[in-house]
Amino acid sequence: MAHEVKAKDLGITLAKGDEAALFKWFLASFLFGKRIQQDIAVDAYHVIVDKYKRDSPRKLCNCSWQTLVDMLGEGRYVRYDESTAERLLKLCDRLNTEYKGRVGTIFEVSDSRKDLDRRLREFDGIGPKTVEIFMREAGPVWCGSDSI
Repeated sequence: MAHEVKAKDLGITLAKGDEAALFKWFLASFLFGKRIQQDIAVDAYHVIVDKYKRDSPRKLCNCSWQTLVDMLGEGRYVRYDESTAERLLKLCDRLNTEYKGRVGTIFEVSDSRKDLDRRLREFDGIGPKTVEIFMREAGPVWCGSDSI
C-alpha cells in the first residue's frame, strides 16, 4: 500500500455521533501508529474487527491477553504482538473506566485541541504519530473545522 490508509479503506465511515465507527478508527490508528508495515496493520485490524468482531472497548476487553496475541499473530502483526496486546487491554480498560466506554467522550470532555491531544497521549502506546493518524480523519468529523 503506497498511500496512507484512510478510514474508508477499512470500510469505516466516520460520522459525528457514530461511536462504533470512531472506536474502529481509534483502534486502526493505534495499529498504524507503530513501526510496522501498513498492510500488516490492515490485516491485523481486519482479523480483530471483522473476523473476531472485537469492535468495541467492552468486546476487546473481554479478550484475554493470549487471545489478543493470537489475533495479532493471525494478522501477521508479530513484531509487537505481546506489547500491543497488553496496551490494547489497557486502552479499552481506560476507555471503559474513564470515558464511559466511548472515544467520543474524550472529545466531549476536552476543552481544547491541546487538551484532546494530551488525553489521547495518556493512553499507553499512543504517541504523537498515532494522534496525528487518528485526528487526520476523526478531527474534522467530530470537532468541526472551527472548534477544537
